[in-house]
Order: sequence, then C-alpha cells, then structure tokens
Amino acid sequence: MDTAFPSAPPYPATFDVERAERVANWRPLVQWILVIPHFIILYFVSIVAGVIAFIAWFAILFTGKLPDSFAGLIALFIRYNNRLNAYIGFLREEYPPFTFDTTAPDPGDDPGIWTNFVPALEGRNRLTTFFRGILVIPQYVVLVFVGIAAWFAWIGAFFAVLFTGRWPEGLRGFVVGFLRWSTRVTAYAYLLTDEYPPFSLD
Repeated sequence: MDTAFPSAPPYPATFDVERAERVANWRPLVQWILVIPHFIILYFVSIVAGVIAFIAWFAILFTGKLPDSFAGLIALFIRYNNRLNAYIGFLREEYPPFTFDTTAPDPGDDPGIWTNFVPALEGRNRLTTFFRGILVIPQYVVLVFVGIAAWFAWIGAFFAVLFTGRWPEGLRGFVVGFLRWSTRVTAYAYLLTDEYPPFSLD
C-alpha cells in the first residue's frame, strides 16, 4: 500500500534555468554591457505592465475577472525581466531574443530558460485583490534580505566563473531560487493569481 502523500501542486508562476556546464571566463566582465539595449526596452515594458496591473486591479474588483490580454502583457514583462537577469547574471551564455509574446505559457522561444504562468482569469478574490498592496509587503521585506544574500552569492560566483568557468552549485541554486521566489511574488503583486506565494526558494 502506497502511503506517500501527493506532492503539492506547483505555484501558478514558475521559473527555471538550464544549468550551463561551462561559462566563458570573460562573460561576467561584459554581459552587463551587451544587455543594455534590452534594459532600455524593459524600462518601457515595465511602465506598460505597471499601468496594466493598475487597470487590472479595478477590473477584478468590479467584474471578478482578469482579462486574458492583461495577463499576457504582465507575463511578457516578468518573462522578459527574468531572461535579462539570467543573462546579466551570467547564468547562461545565449543572448536573450528580442521577442514579445503575450502568452501566459512560456512560448519556448528562448530555450534553456523558462518562465511559465497559469493565470487566474475567472472567479477572482475581490477581497485579497483590494488589499494586495498590503498583503504582499511581508514577501517584499523578506525578499529584500534574500536579494542581498543573492547579491553576495553573485559576487562569489563572479570570481568563480572568472577563474574557473564554472558556477559553484550551491551559489547557483541559491541565485536561481531567489529569481524563482521573485517571479512568484511579482506574479502575485501584479494580480496574475490570488494564491499567496510560499516563502521558499524551491
């Protein structure tokens, strides 16, 4: 008789990066420069996403629904941001594509990095939506401290990759976990889901 408990369903916002066996030693020195054109685009995409999230807040309060087009634009912003963070953080060598798919499921146009969403479009919780800005505060507070630790992990990895061409597994796992956690919190804050994010790197 199998007494194992079923695993918990995944959070409706997921992120992962394929492990690179080696990273060219010079990449930590220049990838932050190479990605500047993308960050200019991301700046404008983030403004649009913020406006869409603000409008979505009213839409959910009045209709109990999140328009699918809104979900797609917010997914685009978070996915684009993740791709740039993975590249500027020299987790991978492949240059991020200039693609702007507004689909919740990852379109697979950047192999090796996945940001996938299952947005809640119907039957939204108006109460938690109304208080979303307050409810997300504990997540942001904890995430700030995790982010500081991730910053130091990145610094350690910078020298490791610079001299060995390899990410230490523990540092990589922590940094990817931070990006995963940040993805869930951003999806919650931007109203893609009503499910409260776990305080977890997994």
